[in-house]
Amino acid sequence: MTSLPVVIGMGGINAAGRTSFHQGFRRIVIDKINAQAREETFVGLASLMKLVSMKDGQLVDQAGNIIAVNEIEAKFGQQILDGTLIRKIEKNHFDVDATHWHQKMHVQPTDKNISFELRAKELPQPLPHTWLVTDIGEGKVSVEIPEELVITHDAYRDNPIKAAGQMPTGFDPGVLYNSRYQPRGLQATIFAATDAIRSTGIEWDAILNKISPDQVGTYSASVVGQMQQEGLGGLLKSRLSGSRVSTKQLALGLNTMSTDFINAYVTGNVGTTFSSSGACATFLYNLRTAVQDIQAGRVRVAVVGSAEAPITPEVIEGFGNMSALANEQGLKKLDQSETVDHRRTSRPFGNNCGFTIGEAAQFVVLMDDELALEMGAKVLASVADVFVNADGYKKSITAPGPGNYITMAKSVALAQNILGKESLQERSFILAHGSSTPQNRITESLIYDRIATSFDINNWPVAAPKAFVGHTIGPASGDQMAMALGIFSDNIMPGITTIDKVADDVHSDRLNIAVEHWDCGEMDTAFINSKGFGGNNATAVVLSPKVTIAMMKKRYGEKAMDEYEQKLVLVEQAQNEYRQRANQGEFDVIYKFGEGLVDENEIEISDSSLNFKEFKNEISLPAENPFADMM
Repeated sequence: MTSLPVVIGMGGINAAGRTSFHQGFRRIVIDKINAQAREETFVGLASLMKLVSMKDGQLVDQAGNIIAVNEIEAKFGQQILDGTLIRKIEKNHFDVDATHWHQKMHVQPTDKNISFELRAKELPQPLPHTWLVTDIGEGKVSVEIPEELVITHDAYRDNPIKAAGQMPTGFDPGVLYNSRYQPRGLQATIFAATDAIRSTGIEWDAILNKISPDQVGTYSASVVGQMQQEGLGGLLKSRLSGSRVSTKQLALGLNTMSTDFINAYVTGNVGTTFSSSGACATFLYNLRTAVQDIQAGRVRVAVVGSAEAPITPEVIEGFGNMSALANEQGLKKLDQSETVDHRRTSRPFGNNCGFTIGEAAQFVVLMDDELALEMGAKVLASVADVFVNADGYKKSITAPGPGNYITMAKSVALAQNILGKESLQERSFILAHGSSTPQNRITESLIYDRIATSFDINNWPVAAPKAFVGHTIGPASGDQMAMALGIFSDNIMPGITTIDKVADDVHSDRLNIAVEHWDCGEMDTAFINSKGFGGNNATAVVLSPKVTIAMMKKRYGEKAMDEYEQKLVLVEQAQNEYRQRANQGEFDVIYKFGEGLVDENEIEISDSSLNFKEFKNEISLPAENPFADMM
């Protein structure tokens, strides 16, 4: 019997806000949700953005004035809307109107020599043989150079790329715990993993008490590593900018660190640890391995995700010089205007000129269906499978290829085999990669159109999260997963509101690419698709909570489901408690630095098991020869 990987929690942060309980999704479709959900969304975002906080059991604004929940939108609504989703890059990242760099200067002598004074300890080593140095006392020297001198000097330039999908204005994950000068991506990881785990409504220790400690897995990675000053960014430029490399920059910059931080400081995991980078498909690559481990019975609980904080001048310049990012000149040309609307820089399947970078951390908690039933876990969805295929031979490493045809076709065929033709044709939708480049809009839409033709699908709904939160690189398909769960929950299909119409060269005869949000009714299946640089293609088949519950009922019967429903009541109570606290800005971030350390001297080892005093259950050792038929 193949275990079904069930999504029981999801948490994180991107430009739309907090992921748990669909806050970010509801920010995207804010004008389509009901009044209660709208009020909750504004309260949660106001707390996240530090516009309000809790004091003595009451919400207060920054001036300390008590404010009612139903007053928040009127007072802060526009500020909240303006401070979320894609917008002009804020100065806490860097100044896009005056981006710091070092200007190279070729200085020529005006007479015989270039002359200057400086401290003796600032002289370069070794000293150039043409330099004439005279000691003038008090630790200073006079220098005369009889030839051209090449120097670099602080300078500032107008950056041609000015927009990004940034975490909400005012949100700083590093102040929520003792972040110890960690890179922003790792700070976001701690927040996101906490949000995902807390959103389950089940205490982590309660889960561990039900399983062997090696039946837990953590699966995560970033793509470009941690490129802030505290990570690889500082490592690469410290010496060239006159600073010293710190003892932490290399280690904290590794793209495995999001996995390592969760194991070491959030869950205390001693089970599976896995990090795979697959460009824009990184979240799905890690999800695939977790799904396969759960299906095979190797793991029963998995924390899966990705984190990326790439809004740095260096990363943006790298993508920009590839002509991959939407820049000011291209946007002005598209709109035939001298004014750029930074809210609309990302335009999937519309007339566009490049993608918009974003930052995010997205994590899901998966559990096998039997354990989910036993613990009364709230079912958000399930993952039937994730398919990964490469592009084969290619001329340009960044160009698209045939791999995505394979992943999409396999996914659609699997969904049809599980749920039937009617469900596929009437109640499935696509969360597109939708990067917002001219090449993507043609090639990706052609894949969908051809597969729709092959499976006789008409008016196939296509949504594109990058229109709102940008391209977050590693966690991008995590943003898609968050949107899928929101659609399952609220029955609203987000339109691509950043475009006026679908571009003429998009293959959309069998697709429904809407430019407005619309009520879609209950959906059964989401196809999460990613077309990553280098030929990293992946597609996930995600089944709705309604479908998942029906499958579990079929497997376990009415009596087991009745008992499950009774346990679910308590879990939902715990979820609602966290939901209320989180909406008030009280996240209770899990960061167990130096806590709960395993005493290796106390490990009891036999030829059949290992016992740890820190865990309730033992770890069994292999007891059979898997190759007995070959011996």
